[in-house]
Amino acid sequence: MPSKIKPRLSRGVLDMKFMQRTKVKVAKEADDEQSRALYSNELNEKMLNSNSNFIVEPSYSICEGLIDGRLSFRGMNPELERLMELEQAEKEGTTRPEQPKDVTDQEMVETYYANQAPAASKTMSKKFSTKNEFHKRKSNENPKWQKKAHFKKPRQDD
Repeated sequence: MPSKIKPRLSRGVLDMKFMQRTKVKVAKEADDEQSRALYSNELNEKMLNSNSNFIVEPSYSICEGLIDGRLSFRGMNPELERLMELEQAEKEGTTRPEQPKDVTDQEMVETYYANQAPAASKTMSKKFSTKNEFHKRKSNENPKWQKKAHFKKPRQDD
């Protein structure tokens, strides 16, 4: 009985410069053999030997979880994105209920303008002020006519 075991070339021979193509072929065959071993329970002989790229399934249950073929991202097709959002909302079936507000919008506006608006207006006025206005403001805060404290000699009352 002839055995189907193929003799393998040693690694040293395959590393030689003129054997590089053979080395690639041997590596590819080894990968194919490993993948066949991994998927042997899922692939049958008919699938391996056939030239067809189609797999016939008796049930359509596989297609139930698939998404639609038309997609759009980052505003490329706004109509499709709206449809996608609506379908996603229908799928989830949950819309967030409107939560009651602790603070009304009017109270929020009043608080904002009482606390933040004056500071923001000062900041913006500083940004657009002229040099003269800037120097006037600085002189009001820190007057120039105040003398710096110099070192005073101690008194010699002895």
